[in-house]
Parts: sequence; structure tokens; C-alpha cells
Amino acid sequence: MDHFPVFLDLRNRLTVVVGGGAVALRKVVLLLRSGARVRVIAPALHPELAQHRDAGRIEHHGAGFAPTQLDGAALAIAATDLPEVNHAVAAAANERGIFVNVVDDHSASSCLMPSIVDRSPLVVAIGSSGHSPTLVRRVRTQLEALLPARLGELARLAGAARARVRRALPDIEQRRQFWDRLFTGGIATQVYAGKFAAAQALLDAQLARASVAPRGEVYLIGAGPGDPDLLTLRALQLLQQADVVLYDRLVSDAVLERVRRDAERVYVGKESGQHRVTQQRIHTLLLEYAGRGLRVARLKGGDPFIFGRGGEEIDALAAAGIPVVVVPGITAALGAAASACLPLTQRGVAQSVTLVTAMGEGAESLDWRALAASTQTVVFYMGISQLSRIVQHLLAQGAARTRPAAIIERATLPGERIVAGSLHDIGERAQAAGIEAPALLIVGEIAARAAGAAAGLASLGVPHV
Repeated sequence: MDHFPVFLDLRNRLTVVVGGGAVALRKVVLLLRSGARVRVIAPALHPELAQHRDAGRIEHHGAGFAPTQLDGAALAIAATDLPEVNHAVAAAANERGIFVNVVDDHSASSCLMPSIVDRSPLVVAIGSSGHSPTLVRRVRTQLEALLPARLGELARLAGAARARVRRALPDIEQRRQFWDRLFTGGIATQVYAGKFAAAQALLDAQLARASVAPRGEVYLIGAGPGDPDLLTLRALQLLQQADVVLYDRLVSDAVLERVRRDAERVYVGKESGQHRVTQQRIHTLLLEYAGRGLRVARLKGGDPFIFGRGGEEIDALAAAGIPVVVVPGITAALGAAASACLPLTQRGVAQSVTLVTAMGEGAESLDWRALAASTQTVVFYMGISQLSRIVQHLLAQGAARTRPAAIIERATLPGERIVAGSLHDIGERAQAAGIEAPALLIVGEIAARAAGAAAGLASLGVPHV
């Protein structure tokens, strides 16, 4: 972190802006909104700055800059188009121990002005230490779209209720849960709709029964193939609400970084040969945490309903009367295919796609004859350890030895690799490349594109075989 982020209280404190153009105007407007006393040093003023001067909102010095004009100031801003004047302002401010911002010159500045998303009293400040103002503006635009316009009203409502909540809920953990539910539940919904009286009435009702233990709930969330940018917006929101997160082996570290900082994290990755015991343990943990009134995120790689045993977990929770929210994720087949630019279906090439797993009790009973049929794409999950057996079954049921096959390892993650070949040599190619789980096997004519996709990725620095 190159700069220490801080919010300054400038109310009734002198700030000096050197410059009278459009850039200076933008800074002056922000300073006035923060309650600062503003002195503008400029021979000529932008028409809107002149209006502020005439209305008595700013103090104007029409002479050129002099270092003594900074005496007593809490902050200085140099916003002229003359580098020599800006540097003189910076030097004078530094001599006086005053923080100074030189617009568009971070090397001469002792403080930087962030881009802001204003939902007062909630304010979000964004900076890049001067490296990329354009990127900062893009981030601000994204945040503007994400944050409700009346978020500040919700903050005011919460601020007015803080003392009452503290009295009603002396336990800090109970208060935290109360606030989390307030900001994500019906009260927030009423505020965002502009129904402030209804929001206040709902807040009063919830405070009246605040001592009643909250009911736990479970969020069954698909984490996608690994790239955190492929998480859904709903998944991100719930990961920030969860008190505890139970996560699988295939959930990437990058995705776990999106979990709320103070949430408890519990690893429940399954080990080979212990699936039944481990799944029962997961059920026990879900029931135990939710039974304590906590919000539990069950975070699974891919999609919870595609070879994720999400149905079993829902059944266990439903039997205990615990509410469940299901958030779909991008399943590994879709993520891997998109990352490798392989359309799983295409007119005249592949009319259908089948997702199967070659692991577990049901593998031997798969309809291998149907899987060996042409004009389709078959994606095998968790099939690398069973690669030889999969190939043998397909060949035995009439699949051509030349049928294209591709393996995608660590799809969407750093270190992604693509192995391209056909049924007769894909095993040897995978062994030579040292392919390891997590990886998917894609079989079908569409997999013939994998060699070209791998070569294209290689030109971007992505390894291929």
C-alpha cells in the first residue's frame, strides 16, 4: 500500500486551492460539500467559481500565488496548468507541514485525491496511487451501479438506532448479527423503495423481539471453476453475509479471498474412499452451525447441483426445518470449455452435450454405448484417474480411435493447460504432460478445436501440450 487511506474532517478549516479553472472548480465543490472554508488563489475565475465568490461561499485572492497564502491552511491543492506554479505550491506546503495535492502529478503530491462514490454519510474512496486514473474511474462506475442510491438513508437509519440496539442487545455478537440482517433484509428493502416510515416500523418491531434467538439458514453456493470473477453477484453478496463457510477442495484460494474477513472457514474437502463418512460429517456441521442461529455458506466448486451432492444436503436441511438459499455457479464443463474456446454444441458437429462422472458406484453402469455415439460432446468429470478405463469403454462400444479428445487442467486458473489428441493417444499425452486433478476430459468432434485453442493460448503465455 503506497498511501495511507484516511478521511479528513475539514469542517470550518481553511483549505487553499491554487487555480481558477474547471479542475479547480471540481475540487472546490467537493471541499464545500465537506464543510471546509475555501480560499481560491487565481487571477481569473471560472464562471461558477465566480458565483461561489459572489455568494460569499469562497474567499478569492486575485493576485499570483505567494507562499504566505498557505499560512493556517489544513490542506492545499495546486490545480493550475503551469507546472512551475504547482511545484511552488507543493514546496511551500511541504515547508509548512501541510498536505498538498498537485492535480495530475502524484510525484509532487504528499496526498492524493481519490475518486469517490457518494452515498452520504456512506462514502467510498478509490485510488491507484496515481498509477491509473482511468482504471479508478471504471471501478467507480462499477460501484455506482452496485450501490443503491438510497444507501445513505439506510446508514442514517442505522445511526439513529445505534443506542437503542446497544441497549436491546448488550452482546456484541448478537448486535453484529442484528446489523447484518438489517442491511440485507426487509428493512433495507423498504428504505431502497423510499418507504422510510415502513422501514422504521419494521425496525421497531425487530428491536421489540431482539432477544429472541435468530434462526439459522444455509446458503448453498456454486463457486464456479476457480476464477473469482466468474462468481455471481448473488454469491458474492452471500459470502459477505455468512458467519461460517464450509468449503470444498476444489474451491480456489482466490474465491476464498471473497469471503467476509471475520467469517469462520471450515475445510470439508472429501478424501478418496471416505465420501460417505465425509458427506455425513458435512450434514452434521451444517445442522450444528445453523442450529446455533448462524448463517452458513456451503461453498462448492462449480455448481452445487452438478456432481456436487447438493441435493443430499438440501434433503438433510429440509428434514431439520432449516431454510436454504441455492445460488447456481458456472459448472466446470462450461468454465473449461469457455476458457479453451470450445463450443460444447455446434450445428452440424455436436447436437448434444452429456456431462458424466466416471467416479463412484455408478460408473460401471453408465450407458457407454450411448456415450460412444457420434455427433455429440461428452464431458467426463473427475475422470483423470480413470482415463484409461474411460477410453477402453468408449472404444469397446464402437467409438473411433481417431475421435478427438481434449483434457483441460486447472481451467480458468493460473497454470491452466490444454492437452489435445484423440482416443488412441490422449492417455499417453496426459501422462507425458503430468496432468493432475482438477481436470476435465472432453470427447467429441468439437474437441478437435482444442489443438488450435491451445496454440492460441500459448501465444498469450498459457502452456499447452
